[in-house]
Amino acid sequence: MTDALGFDGKVAIITGAGGGLGREHALLMASRGALVVVNDLGGAVDGTGSDKGAAERVVDEIKAAGGEAAADTNSVATPEGGAAIVQTALDAFGRIDIVVNNAGILRDKSFHNMTPDLWGPVLDVHLNGAYHVTSAAWPHMRDQSYGRVVSTASGAGIFGNFGQANYGAAKMALVGFSRVLAVEGAKYNIKANVIAPVAKTRMTEDLLGPLGDKVEPRFVSPVVTYLAHESCEPTGRVFSVAGGRVAEIFIGEGPGFTDPELSPESVAANWDAVTDREGYEVPGQMAEEIGMYLKYLQ
Repeated sequence: MTDALGFDGKVAIITGAGGGLGREHALLMASRGALVVVNDLGGAVDGTGSDKGAAERVVDEIKAAGGEAAADTNSVATPEGGAAIVQTALDAFGRIDIVVNNAGILRDKSFHNMTPDLWGPVLDVHLNGAYHVTSAAWPHMRDQSYGRVVSTASGAGIFGNFGQANYGAAKMALVGFSRVLAVEGAKYNIKANVIAPVAKTRMTEDLLGPLGDKVEPRFVSPVVTYLAHESCEPTGRVFSVAGGRVAEIFIGEGPGFTDPELSPESVAANWDAVTDREGYEVPGQMAEEIGMYLKYLQ
């Protein structure tokens, strides 16, 4: 039997925690001793408007259950907002150990109809929001030689989904963002991982139909809680999570085709070798992929 994973006063910022996935993450981690900053602007699914009470209601839930939490209603979409969220953690609890980048909005439209007012705000919340909050927390994590960052990607970015070029671009960018954090954070005991969840929330309930009841947000939070725990060893990894199922998603590279006199014609003639997935490797970072190149070019 594995020992229960407790947080013993570790401080976690969870963005977009006024409902849905973020609320479940906050409730579970707080129940295990984490001191939680519940961040939520309280806007609509498309990011408009605000409801300052969304974060407070989750804080009240946590406190009623015997936990400790502080509410924050700053927007992740600006550098000032990100810094203010981290300052809330420092003012309330004196430190910051965990960042869960969960805040998100949707402005879906086919790419043919994708306009800047649909594109920009989605990247500002998902991608830039993760940068703003994590960059403000990063110096504190480095100084204490400890940190955990969990960012929320999506199969819409990793595998593609109609009508979500903006959302998909932001979500796949978070994979690259997290893999670099994992490399740079390694010597400071900072782990950075990614989840790609499917869950019934305000953002997805109209899309999931009958599947929604099988993929409640509570099924995702145990994975986030493990990845945020001090015992977590994986870093720079991506995990699909839905309905009680957890699976790693990885980017592999096959042996490929090598020709010192490479030409368009040789590429075309050897396309089967270029695309052969047998004998693939999974580089942990770019330096390892370069090592693969060197092996084939010698």
